[in-house]
Amino acid sequence: MLITRPTATAARVRLRVFLSKTILITSPFSTLPPPFLPPPPPSSRILDLDPKLVASFFKEWFKSSKTHTIFHIISKILSSHPQPESALSQLGLRLSEEFVLKVLSHQNDVLPSLKFFDWAGRQPGYHHTRATYHSIFKILSRAKLMTVMVDWLEAFSIQRNAYPVRFHDILVLGYAVAGKSDVALQLFGKMRFQGLDLDSFTYHVLLNSLVEERCFDIVDVILKQVAMRGLSNAMTPCIRMKSLCKQSRLDEAEAFIRELDLGGEGISGHMVSMLVDALCKDEKFEEAKRFVEEFGKLGKVPMSRTYSIWISDLIEAGKIDGAMDFLQIKKAEGYVPAIFCYNKLICSLLRGNRLDEVYDLLMEMREEKILPDRLTMNAVLCFFCKAGMVEVALQLYNLRYEIKLSLNRLAYNHLINALCGDGSIDEACRVLDDSLKQGYFPGKRAFYILADALCREGKLDKMSKLVDAALQRSITPSSAICAKYMSALCKAGRADEAYSIPVKLNKTNHVLHRPAYFHLIRGFSELRRGDMALRLLLEMQDSGHSPTRNLYRAVVCCLCETGNMEQVLNLLDLQLLRQEPDRRICNYLIDGAGHAGKPDLGKEVLERMTARGIKPNIDTKYLMLKSYLRSKRFADALNFYNDMCKENEPSTRLYNIMIVGLCIAKKTDLALDFWREVREKELIPSLHCYEELIHSLCLAGDFDMVVKILNDFEKSGRRISSFICNVLLLYTLKSRQLNRAWIQSGNGDVKALDSLNLKLSQLISAFSGGIRVKQNLDNLEEVVEQWFPADIYTYNMLLKGLTMEGRMDCACDLFNRICNQGHKPNRFTYDIIIHGFCKWRRTKDAERWMEEMYQKGFYPTWCTISLFNNIASNG
Repeated sequence: MLITRPTATAARVRLRVFLSKTILITSPFSTLPPPFLPPPPPSSRILDLDPKLVASFFKEWFKSSKTHTIFHIISKILSSHPQPESALSQLGLRLSEEFVLKVLSHQNDVLPSLKFFDWAGRQPGYHHTRATYHSIFKILSRAKLMTVMVDWLEAFSIQRNAYPVRFHDILVLGYAVAGKSDVALQLFGKMRFQGLDLDSFTYHVLLNSLVEERCFDIVDVILKQVAMRGLSNAMTPCIRMKSLCKQSRLDEAEAFIRELDLGGEGISGHMVSMLVDALCKDEKFEEAKRFVEEFGKLGKVPMSRTYSIWISDLIEAGKIDGAMDFLQIKKAEGYVPAIFCYNKLICSLLRGNRLDEVYDLLMEMREEKILPDRLTMNAVLCFFCKAGMVEVALQLYNLRYEIKLSLNRLAYNHLINALCGDGSIDEACRVLDDSLKQGYFPGKRAFYILADALCREGKLDKMSKLVDAALQRSITPSSAICAKYMSALCKAGRADEAYSIPVKLNKTNHVLHRPAYFHLIRGFSELRRGDMALRLLLEMQDSGHSPTRNLYRAVVCCLCETGNMEQVLNLLDLQLLRQEPDRRICNYLIDGAGHAGKPDLGKEVLERMTARGIKPNIDTKYLMLKSYLRSKRFADALNFYNDMCKENEPSTRLYNIMIVGLCIAKKTDLALDFWREVREKELIPSLHCYEELIHSLCLAGDFDMVVKILNDFEKSGRRISSFICNVLLLYTLKSRQLNRAWIQSGNGDVKALDSLNLKLSQLISAFSGGIRVKQNLDNLEEVVEQWFPADIYTYNMLLKGLTMEGRMDCACDLFNRICNQGHKPNRFTYDIIIHGFCKWRRTKDAERWMEEMYQKGFYPTWCTISLFNNIASNG
């Protein structure tokens, strides 16, 4: 295949399954769900299981709770049909109060419930009852759609003749459930004035509402009226108990329950659980525990709900270990926790990252045949995300419609976080889109993680949509997120968009902190927009931030490249006017002029600062000297150097600047003159000087002089650097000239060498053509690491040497050893190997390595691509 441009495919990261227990997966052809094995011993190995099989296992468990009854069929019609009337009518349903209540109890969402309630109310021969109205009101209340309920009740009161049920009862009941007990009481008063009264059911709904709204005086009055009318039932003492508990009259509540018990009137488990819950809320855990144990031993009332409430309260108080211990004790006595109790335990353990115990509870639920509900399924999804099994979580998410999985906000956040950590950014965006459709916006942490991933991956259009979605919900991204977004836009050459973000967010003063100015100034400088870069530099100072040398350099270079050098002098004048004369800023401008290759501009800055009475310091002069050297104005550099020498004896730093500058400018002869001069004065040049001299001499092919410099370097007592060794390694691999010069200088006599020269001698002799010797191939990198700390540049050269000689298998082995040692191959590492395979016409191998290179986010050089296309087209 011919390659015209790189087409990278997303790398799929293989995940390690975080389970300390083993799932026994049966044959994929089996129709039975695979069972769980008992927990293995702690030393058992964590297995890598097929995510598809694990997802399939949990899919079967989730689906087991969705029985295909008529209620499931109705739920499916209501959720999938925008106009479900026709489909519902075809079912031939016999509507009754009991049937409608069951249908409503099977709905998870408000809209399907309202659709069915409306449809049922219009069917011939059926009329809604107080119980069905109460059920729909509770559904609206749980969804906190109080406004919708009140609007509906107002419409209901206008059309009283259309409803055959007790009109006033329904209104009182509805306003009570909606939390409008004042309206409900007004309606109740009108009824009494007209000689009407509520029935027992509505009385108790009203009482419960008054308790919830803490209208305790009115509760006591109505309780007396209920008793006088003989309308008391099993709910009456429960509401009385609830009222006492909400008033924190716990001693009276305990006396009341004991009075009922002694009077033989009977008490319910619900009343016991309310008292236990109230004691826990009042932080009286010892009394609550005593109460639980006492009534548990008496065995007069069912304790299942009380145990679940006790466990729940322990969890909320952070006593998770006590809750777990109590659970195990009572389970041994036959207690089966309610689903909400399991869910609370699982969620609490998940927050504490106690994943092993979460797994145990999931296994218990399956063994006890407890069907998972929506919260359980969401907790399982969070568990897989936390356990590093994101592929399993994603597959369950993809099956959400089939298994009736309705994600909550927490599950969406965990899934987005896990997908971003896995590098599956596109999948995370897909989940985000679904989350927004369901009305969930990511939490702060998920928002930050997703935004960071989008900015890091350069998916700026998606980032823009994320920010827009946040603003639509009146959520303002944090300054950290804004700074990352602005930085990413600037790096992508979209500095204008970055500059508009503070205005878009209407938080200019807050967003444009110091890092934001850095990104914007660099971004506009790279776009050659010197006017904006300069404006932002001044704006940054007005905001109380001090620009760095690099920022001044970027602005000055930009202005010089666009021919606006006069603007640099204007900037200098502004700086001198804005504050006390500052030599440091003048130095920054001279440095910028030097990097822009405009030493005359630097000289003008120097003259103006002198005219303003700002005396140049030694750093100012060094910067001017570097400016001449960078611009290859060697005559001016030498004159300036001589002027400095007239003022003061030249220092080691001054020599270093001259030597390094001349080497970089390829004036090696002049650099050597200064090196000889500094050594005659018994001054020791910097390590950087030696590195540049050796590199420059190697480029010029003067290996005899390289050897002299190396011998002098050894006398200086400095430690050899990786840079020097890499240069020597490169040129010993290229030819034998360095080795020959080394031997001719007398350094070939190993016995006469000291430690440093011995290492250099071994390095040069080992790799001067030694790459071609077979016995050196097995431990190539080990030989190098004996003399200096190898880096990825070193390994790339070793790979290059191997590929040049056609030893591709050895090169691949070395690549693997590099990775095993913790080094990260870069673009050139892959390119060297691919180029080697192309050179030796191993096209398929080159193609395989190229695909891996794309997956790592690297692309071959055009030289390698051209070679690959050439051998591919020529067969």
